[in-house]
Amino acid sequence: MSLSHQQKVYIPKDVRANQYITAEIKVTDALLAHYPDYKTCYQTLSRTIFSLGDQEGLYNLHVITNDKLPVVRFHSEAYCFPTAEQIIFFYNPVYHEAQTLHTKDDYRARKIRIVFLATGDEIRSHSANFHIKVQSFLAKLMPQLPEQELTIKVRDHQHISYDLFAKAKGNKETYGYKLRSINHRYKARECPIPEAHGSLCYVTVKLPLSRKLKQAILPEHTSDFTPLYQKLEDAFVQAAAAKKLNRIAMVANGLTPLVRNSKFDQVDGTDEVQMLGFDPNIEEQQFIRHWDGDKLVEMVSFTIAAGTKDIKDGGFGRYLNRVEEALKSFTAELPIDKSRDDLIVRFHQHISYQAPQQLLS
Repeated sequence: MSLSHQQKVYIPKDVRANQYITAEIKVTDALLAHYPDYKTCYQTLSRTIFSLGDQEGLYNLHVITNDKLPVVRFHSEAYCFPTAEQIIFFYNPVYHEAQTLHTKDDYRARKIRIVFLATGDEIRSHSANFHIKVQSFLAKLMPQLPEQELTIKVRDHQHISYDLFAKAKGNKETYGYKLRSINHRYKARECPIPEAHGSLCYVTVKLPLSRKLKQAILPEHTSDFTPLYQKLEDAFVQAAAAKKLNRIAMVANGLTPLVRNSKFDQVDGTDEVQMLGFDPNIEEQQFIRHWDGDKLVEMVSFTIAAGTKDIKDGGFGRYLNRVEEALKSFTAELPIDKSRDDLIVRFHQHISYQAPQQLLS
């Protein structure tokens, strides 16, 4: 087998791609001093942002001034679900456009977060052009702000999702991906990214705890779910170890997992979010577990994070191949009907940086 072939992963052709970029502007006393109150500040800035978005060809824009975390997923219909800590956006990038201010009266935000949702088709191949548009937008926005000493943190989130069991359902057409890092893809398309940037790559899967699965593992009328969780944990850890995947997590506490680089970011949890911190430079096993045998959840989330070595020698293709092999070995131990049940694999790539002045001028 050629080296080029080994570096590719063959993914079902009906794979779905998402991309969104956030620009976070810290709210300072100096900024607020230009407005009579918070509401006026947020409304004035959002009007400026939406007008400039139209000019730059950015047609799905959200301004968040209530410090809620954006989560983006594909859906054939457009929905926006706010929770106490999150705003979950469902949309189809081919069809859906929006300009929305998400705010809270009499609330001082820690940051103003602008969320740019990618639109159109061929999201992944056009990702660099989308990022360039956002950089151009920010360069034109800054002179229009009443306070010039503001910093902007840019985060580019991309993921592709597909059913691991697609072939068992008759979907045999695939396409080969090399899955290069965002930085390498952008450099090839002359999209400038600062040298001082952070990057993160990981895979998540969510396993529904079906009645069939629970009945196969648990005794009847039990209130102790430890055997179920322990069976899943043991099978997952063993499958990952066999493929030398050392940065893994299992979350079964009802919270939304959020992956961060533990070397740079705080990893404290909240009422809705379970923070998972991995150091991509450490090769020793990093296993994070969050489950309670007294509590039964509907879904178990598994995370496999990539390390620094996984980016070398041709990208993430071989990494995702190992992940797929581990997941197939893991699910082979479980009573799952691959012709009917879905196991959605999400391959995430993130890059973040503080926008330097040369990009904003």
